[in-house]
Amino acid sequence: MSDAKKPLLEVSGLKVEFTTQDGVVTAVHEASLSIGAGETLAIVGESGSGKSTTAMSVIGLLPGNGRVTAGSIRLEGEELVGASEAKLRTVRGRRIGLVPQDPMSNLNPVAKIGTQVAETLLAHGLATRKDVDRKVVETLEAAGLPDAEARAKQYPHEFSGGMRQRALIAIGLACRPQLLIADEPTSALDVTVQRTILDQLDTMTKELGTSVLLITHDLGLAAERAKHVVVMHRGRVVEQGPAKQILEDPQHPYTQSLVKAAPSVAMARLRPEDFTAKGEAADAPAGPGAQAPDTIVEFDAVTKEFPIRGSREPFRAVDEVSLKVPRGTTVSIVGESGSGKTTTARMLLKAFAPTSGTVRFEGKDVFALSRAEQREFRQRVQPVFQDPYSSLNPMFTIERIIEEPLSFYGKGSKTERQQRVRELLDQVALPSDMARRYPSELSGGQRQRVAIARALALKPDVIVCDEPVSALDVLVQDQILRLLGELQQELGLSYLFISHDLAVVRLISDYVAVMQDGRLVEAATSEEIFTNPRDPYTRTLLASIPGNELKIAS
Repeated sequence: MSDAKKPLLEVSGLKVEFTTQDGVVTAVHEASLSIGAGETLAIVGESGSGKSTTAMSVIGLLPGNGRVTAGSIRLEGEELVGASEAKLRTVRGRRIGLVPQDPMSNLNPVAKIGTQVAETLLAHGLATRKDVDRKVVETLEAAGLPDAEARAKQYPHEFSGGMRQRALIAIGLACRPQLLIADEPTSALDVTVQRTILDQLDTMTKELGTSVLLITHDLGLAAERAKHVVVMHRGRVVEQGPAKQILEDPQHPYTQSLVKAAPSVAMARLRPEDFTAKGEAADAPAGPGAQAPDTIVEFDAVTKEFPIRGSREPFRAVDEVSLKVPRGTTVSIVGESGSGKTTTARMLLKAFAPTSGTVRFEGKDVFALSRAEQREFRQRVQPVFQDPYSSLNPMFTIERIIEEPLSFYGKGSKTERQQRVRELLDQVALPSDMARRYPSELSGGQRQRVAIARALALKPDVIVCDEPVSALDVLVQDQILRLLGELQQELGLSYLFISHDLAVVRLISDYVAVMQDGRLVEAATSEEIFTNPRDPYTRTLLASIPGNELKIAS
């Protein structure tokens, strides 16, 4: 660091090992970093890079089979490596706070939010039984929770994702720590909620003078929010320096690949020349308003309402949405959680019937098909879901997972189906020996490739992609998006692509429809949406993308 002041936190030569069934695995190799008082430092890297392990070493919260085997961790010059558990308990909360990644799994589902904040305040002597209720309300208000007194009496499941994250921030900063470790604090949130949470975090930490160690796989977010960035790859620090410098002039090949793969609204739609696959797709028609012969899917004034227990008025999730998908193109529906985008897509998949309006496939109402037509429709419209682990049967081999739709619809003999599985694995760039493995033996990106192979098994015309890359690291995300583009180019597929990530949508889409509170607020070509957004909500979404205004090296 160029700062002459002594750092608040100094990590040097850190080595962390885990004892596994296959022997000792080194997760962090001689990592070094430092954070000054009041500064924000971001550690960036994909899953397995060692960034979270490094952070958990600082606070002494490694899993039981993990241990620091070398190096030093000093907080204001005080060594934490080798400190007793009693000593570490005085450090946690009071001097080092933590905001973990998943608020739903890190909040007690059977305890009220106020009770969980109170536990922290009482444990560290920051409140008495008499004044704890008042202190809880003050702590939640400081984290930006509206109507904090009422919210304190609610359970986590009654909170939205953003509200749960605010509750975790309130707990993490309740003791006014010198350092806050924020481990992917907004990775599961929509961009507008993400920006609100990060702005609130910035405000609180600046008021308290708290330093922040931010863990993220999002390079744009890191560069926007941190003064310094540390890039980790396979347990090693491969590059570190000022955030702007790392983003604009990355030196290490891995950092260069991260920057290149990072989705940005400044980037153009992926074009055929960006793909390695050969083949020609049908020429794209003029747009979402194209004439009926060129339109493969059409939503015509579609509305979907759900009954609410204890209320006479139903909840209107989708409100008179009209949208066309031209054959051979990608139409993306974007919006925040609760905007109605997934409900709209699931009506095409016949998971829900519309309350009113019509969903058409090649001009036919999909809810008025004969049994034979329905059987054919099911084969020609296939889904790829958000979480590839939960959408694949963990008890089935990869071969059985991909073969299952072929077997269900009686396609070919057993030998022919096995041959088709090998063809599909090759098509999604997976080795043939992958067929004998189980989902748990695959990475997230490999599992999503399997999900795509299964969707392709019946040679569909339309694939509904529901947040297919949101659970993946940026490099894997880039690979999957390019794969989808190659397959579209080769097979002439039409995609209905659901996402809350406008930077991803920019790369994959020909046309974009923006939804808010169940209504379609804007629909146009991708170029029009990103260069000349007309609706204020669309402009808000664009402005909320982390790193949106930063210059990224080409």
